[in-house]
Amino acid sequence: MKKTIIIAFAAAFMLPWAAPEASAWGQKGHDVTAYIAEKHLTPVAADSVSALLDGRSLVYWANWLDNASHTPDYAYTKTWHYKNIDEGVAYEDAPLNEKGDVVRATIEMAEILRDSVSTRSQKVLALKILTHVVGDMHQPMHMGHLSDRGGNEVKLKYFGRETNLHSIWDGSLPESAHKWSYSEWQQQLDRLKPEAEAQIMGGTPDDWAKETYEITARVYNYFPKGSNASYNHIAYWTPVIEQQLLRGGLRLAALLNSIFDPAEQDKE
Repeated sequence: MKKTIIIAFAAAFMLPWAAPEASAWGQKGHDVTAYIAEKHLTPVAADSVSALLDGRSLVYWANWLDNASHTPDYAYTKTWHYKNIDEGVAYEDAPLNEKGDVVRATIEMAEILRDSVSTRSQKVLALKILTHVVGDMHQPMHMGHLSDRGGNEVKLKYFGRETNLHSIWDGSLPESAHKWSYSEWQQQLDRLKPEAEAQIMGGTPDDWAKETYEITARVYNYFPKGSNASYNHIAYWTPVIEQQLLRGGLRLAALLNSIFDPAEQDKE
């Protein structure tokens, strides 16, 4: 009996450390991105989103794709979470994955939502996917090297614990940066003046992905294999994590507003 309790306790303790390896930004990061986006939807766009999601929020569906991609029905989306580009390859010259990537998924889901011919079920699915992949695009290791599977094979330690570069960016670094709920993250980060927000919201998905790719190069240089990440690493990268989560949320809102309320967008 005691042995069973000890094993159960150990499993419960280790789960939070292991889970982030499977998803970008972890659950918290995607919730933050979705909540920031919700806060910046126009009334018309918010009504359209709510209607497609049967009253549920973007936050409710923010992490759905991480699980869905591992099921037979949605296995085709597995490569849609990232765009791997090897060191020394310009963003524009990167070979395209024939199965798709995070940038093309973003563009294609937005097109489905804009298309008047799309069915309701197609639009519902596109909205769920778009909510997730825009967040993925802003996690630097989802623009990581093809040769090491986006940092999954870059082994290092986090406070002495064996892990990898991708995993610490998914969860360990953001969770160490701030122990906030997703709503607290939004309240603390989402404070820009309208002019600064508009600047972030501009551009295309390719522009956003290229911007993230430039950050990715810095990450690789900062974390050589065998690093032991700790307090200094958290302090150094916290502003970047905050920046990327805010960018993802504002840009998701910009996409959804342009899709569901183009007239209002034209006024700005």
